[in-house]
Amino acid sequence: MIQPNSSRTPAQRAWLRFRANRQAMVGLVIIAVATLIALLGANIRPDTAQDANTQQVSISRKAPNFQVTMLRIASGGSEENSGFFNALFFGSKPKAYFEIPIHSFSISSDTISGYYYSGEDNIPGRPFAMHLASVIFPIEPGTLECSIGECAATLMNGSIKRFSMEGVDEVVGKEHIVKKKFLLGTDKFGRDMFSRLLAGTIISLSVGLISVLISLVLGIGLGAIAGYFGGGIDDAITWLINVIWSIPTLLLVIAITFALGKGFVQVFIAVGLTMWVEVARVVRGQVLSLRHMEYIEAARALGYTPMRIILVHVIPNIMGPVIVISAANFASAILLEAGLSFLGIGAQIPMASWGQMIKDHYAYITTNMAYLAILPGLCIMVLVLAFMLVGSGLRDAMDTRSKA
Repeated sequence: MIQPNSSRTPAQRAWLRFRANRQAMVGLVIIAVATLIALLGANIRPDTAQDANTQQVSISRKAPNFQVTMLRIASGGSEENSGFFNALFFGSKPKAYFEIPIHSFSISSDTISGYYYSGEDNIPGRPFAMHLASVIFPIEPGTLECSIGECAATLMNGSIKRFSMEGVDEVVGKEHIVKKKFLLGTDKFGRDMFSRLLAGTIISLSVGLISVLISLVLGIGLGAIAGYFGGGIDDAITWLINVIWSIPTLLLVIAITFALGKGFVQVFIAVGLTMWVEVARVVRGQVLSLRHMEYIEAARALGYTPMRIILVHVIPNIMGPVIVISAANFASAILLEAGLSFLGIGAQIPMASWGQMIKDHYAYITTNMAYLAILPGLCIMVLVLAFMLVGSGLRDAMDTRSKA
């Protein structure tokens, strides 16, 4: 049953106006997908290592859809603790093996031999040969002893392992020789480009989110205090806002980053400390228009403290414009993080920052591998555009002159 317009709450009418804006809804879907990718983390990436940083120099700069045969060798790690939440909070899933690209191989009764991948499909690399047991188990070098099909060895964790060689060749052929496909090819370090792009999503979204939260805490707090109390307090805060406002944003971010040091945490602190001024200006103006309203005067007459009036009666009624600004600031934070990472003072290697990925590959922009720099640039553009579309949609939806 459709509610009549007069019975809808302001939030319901705003949502109907926002939902009617197709561009804003497209932006919201893009943000939702990006958020889902960031939350799932290593659970959905082909390269489940932390920061998707598994490097294979022999397969560097390979075209999209490149395929290679991988030999999986036991590493001594454990997958027992791997799971969704481990990959969500730590960005990686433990592996019990590491992979080596190979050109060709053959398996005898107890040995696998062949040639490593050289970087060219038609040219085999260096030869290799190893005992099948060393492929399946993380064996300490020089401890493997076999006699009449029975073997014993010391594992890397110090325990003694006894096993039969019967069927080991089948296990290696089925489980330790795999074909691996790189959907978007590999970068100049031989890392999976698709996995790196997915891993970069969490960097951009987390910097945007935390920076916006910092700017909201400072901006709403100082703006509300200045607008509500007025007088000398308002003059002091307004002077501070104008001073920081006069400094170019990127220059101020770089200065704060140099003061705090390079790193991921320093980036969102620096960005957040430069974005609060716009929030504070808007909040101050909104509070100035509300502080003499009847319901505010009634709250004062009832003896409510200024803190309660600001938190309970003022701030909830000025959140509309603040939400719109926050969407735009989110987009600005993503651009600033990418710019800082490109300059080398943002997220540090090996973190999968889109800006850092552009820096690593911008020299290829005039070659047939231009996609190595274009793809992360497109990711930045699409995510920033999504937040701008959502911000524009929120602005129109919260316009009380609009009709739902």
